[in-house]
Amino acid sequence: MSDSVTHVIDMATPWLSILSDAFLFFIGLVVLFLAIVFIRDVTQTKDAVLRNYPVIGHFRYILSTLGEFFRQYFFAMDREEMPFNRAEREWIHRASKDKSVNIAFGSTKNLSQVGTMIFENCPFPTLDEEAAEIRPISIGEGYCDTPYTAKSLINISAMSFGALSRPAVQALSKGARMADCWYNTGEGGLSSFHLEGGADIVFQIGTAKYGVRDEHGNLSDEKLREIAAHDQVKMFEIKLSQGAKPGKGGILPGDKVTEEIAKIRGIEVGEPSISPNRHLDVNSVTDLLDMIFRVRAITGKPTGFKSVMGGFQWIEELCLEITKRGIASAPDFITIDSGDGGTGAAPMTLMDHVGLPIKESLPAVVDILEQHSLRNRIKVITSGKLINPVGVAWALCAGADFVNSARGFMFALGCIQSLKCNKNTCPTGITTHNTRLQRGLNPQDKAVKVANYVKQINHAVGVISHSCGVREPRELQRKHVRLVQHNGLSTRMDQLYPKSKQS
Repeated sequence: MSDSVTHVIDMATPWLSILSDAFLFFIGLVVLFLAIVFIRDVTQTKDAVLRNYPVIGHFRYILSTLGEFFRQYFFAMDREEMPFNRAEREWIHRASKDKSVNIAFGSTKNLSQVGTMIFENCPFPTLDEEAAEIRPISIGEGYCDTPYTAKSLINISAMSFGALSRPAVQALSKGARMADCWYNTGEGGLSSFHLEGGADIVFQIGTAKYGVRDEHGNLSDEKLREIAAHDQVKMFEIKLSQGAKPGKGGILPGDKVTEEIAKIRGIEVGEPSISPNRHLDVNSVTDLLDMIFRVRAITGKPTGFKSVMGGFQWIEELCLEITKRGIASAPDFITIDSGDGGTGAAPMTLMDHVGLPIKESLPAVVDILEQHSLRNRIKVITSGKLINPVGVAWALCAGADFVNSARGFMFALGCIQSLKCNKNTCPTGITTHNTRLQRGLNPQDKAVKVANYVKQINHAVGVISHSCGVREPRELQRKHVRLVQHNGLSTRMDQLYPKSKQS
């Protein structure tokens, strides 16, 4: 062996010895750690699996956590996931980037599934040159000092600053202005971030009355006037309930209550923001109409309410009370939310089993308003998993004037459905106040995606309406859509809900 090789070996030997010692030390630490875990597992009494299967029992929880990831990215088919499948999310992601949303080789959707919407295409569809612009609709005209005229079919549903991060609110505000749609503040009050983008704002009055309450938590006339003084604030919405948790108020975990959010809401930093499960001063339809009258009289702007429908008797009673008081006492709009969940943190029992889904409640409420000759007076807004053109077009056929979406716009912002909305760990920065995680959300870039999403929705619903033979989306009626039944055959919606007026 040459002297040079011998020299190299001599030089390397100390290092090999050090690496060997380090490896043995590492192995020792691993063994010590496993021994500690073993002792802790067999001595604790709270978890039977870990007590009976120390150390290896932890893999059950690791694999369960990783299961969400593997199902979403590897195992679930394009149309299988809940609450939104990959095909739905992919449409929004492409639309928000202003890319082509065309596909090839046929539909991947099971068209025989119960509830599937099938639109009746006309043998002589509307030509492009015959098509009309989407018709604007005026809300509160003749009954408010400052009525509001809106055009966009889809608008940003209630998501508060607190539930959403600062850059998310900024992006939505800027995007809404670019797209000429409105942005609902949610129940967390009005922040400077809502206003800075120049968007039209719908101010939501939640059960805690954040932003418009006095020191005792009651509705403040003075603060209502202050909010209404902003030209951007176009309407006021009184929230009775929401799809995520009908019968329970808003829930914002304490780790999401920053100093800024606490100041806007008038609560303590770091303390959970738990709203009452209803307005303490609204016990009946008469109280509700009184509150609507008060807010409208003070602000001079359209005022309505939002609710999930659990039944329809109270809507009948509301209509009778309006008839008794006079048509001017009616809410300027009703927002009907679906009972199948939403973005907010909520008990699973409420999200899964309380409140009617929008497919049942929307046509029923529209019919009741028709029967009491109130449909023209009261505009109907709806929300609840209507994130794509098909859902929006169906809502118009069912009788809605506008559609609100929350999760659709979250996807436009870059949401990956990690299901962390109720925590402060959202990986895309949308629902977290962790500044490190927020860095990935650029408000300027995301605002463009928000505007693109609105543009693509309005355009695609127009394409559906032209295929049905009408000039613009607001001419869609129930006769234009069919719903697949349990026998695998479809039935026209006007036959399922025959009471609404149809031409």
